[in-house]
Amino acid sequence: MVNLLTKFHLSQRNWKNTECQPLQPRSFIESPSSLWQDLPEVQKSGVLHTLTPREKCLQEAMFEMIGSEASYLKSLMVVINHFLGSRELSLTLPKMEHHILFSNLDQVKRVSERFLLSLESRFAESVVMSQVGDLVLHHRAALRGAYIPYITNMMYQETLIRRLLQGNREFVEVLRKLEGDPVCQRQNLKSFLVLPFQRITRLRILLENILKLTPSDTEAVVSLKGSIAAIHQIVIECDHGVQRLKQTEELVHLDKLVDFGSVKSIPLISRGRHLLHEGSLHQVIVEGSPHGKSMISLEDIYLHLFNNLLLLSLREVGCFSVLDYSVFPAHVEVGQLKTELLGLPAESFLLRLSQNHAGVPIAFILAADTRYHTSPLTLYSAVLFFIQFFFSSHFVFRSVNPQTVHG
Repeated sequence: MVNLLTKFHLSQRNWKNTECQPLQPRSFIESPSSLWQDLPEVQKSGVLHTLTPREKCLQEAMFEMIGSEASYLKSLMVVINHFLGSRELSLTLPKMEHHILFSNLDQVKRVSERFLLSLESRFAESVVMSQVGDLVLHHRAALRGAYIPYITNMMYQETLIRRLLQGNREFVEVLRKLEGDPVCQRQNLKSFLVLPFQRITRLRILLENILKLTPSDTEAVVSLKGSIAAIHQIVIECDHGVQRLKQTEELVHLDKLVDFGSVKSIPLISRGRHLLHEGSLHQVIVEGSPHGKSMISLEDIYLHLFNNLLLLSLREVGCFSVLDYSVFPAHVEVGQLKTELLGLPAESFLLRLSQNHAGVPIAFILAADTRYHTSPLTLYSAVLFFIQFFFSSHFVFRSVNPQTVHG
């Protein structure tokens, strides 16, 4: 049985016999066609009578990448020409906000134009396309360079739009006017700005659909698998970029709330630092009594557990007053206490800092604050888990069983 690749070469030969001039790249932006088999070039070539139903489906799947890229580029041109290019809209915003709002959308459009041209050129070579995965691999560096910065910036973009819609009346008035133009086809600015994110995720789906229909014994399979992996990697890097920005924003917000007071201050915003867990606990204060019985009192204490730092504070109105801190996990140890024998709250545990902010060892008896935790040992478990998981080979634990501590 003649496979698709062979039919591709035959169709090229037949095409050259019936038409002296090869196809020229055509633009599908202005006159998109929903189906490959409906294209005049395809119907005129006669290939519809030579392909199996599965092979036709493969061509339709590859053409869907062309048609959808053309539709996507057309929408990008609307947002760039109509919104980004609007002088009236730009006058309602400071330059920095205007840049955050539209980010590197121009670059995204240029990448899409070049990618679409490659796809259209492939179609111009023969109406029976051999593959498209190689074209994705050819453009992956450009796709990565454009999409990662844009999608990473979307967190700031969404925050800015929300703030502008709530507090910038001039912006809102101009925006409503622009969105009402027929060129937008009843789509608002936010729906246009999210298109790059939707496109990069859809590319992988399109490629996977093509792969399902591609014969396993053809060279196209290798490039398809490679292109799917490349797009997947871009999506992963976009996600990591967004997560890093969220973590940085979290640190920036927390840095404004932390007051070191008399404690030696350290820069909270540090490269690679991110918050793992936070929560309120009780510090158990044990004081001697003239009658020989210890007096126990509880004071609120708040812990911020970072990947490389443990911060202990008093939570006050609008701020956290730092009591102590230590490098985590190198100088942090969690220990079990015989609570019943010592007369302590059942959920108490010992937190040891081998070196605190002053470089000296110190210990705290802590107990879960059940007002803030559905599980009374949430923070204890978090501290213990991260020490065990990341640095278990460097530590000897006095307690590794939260249930024992609890009961």
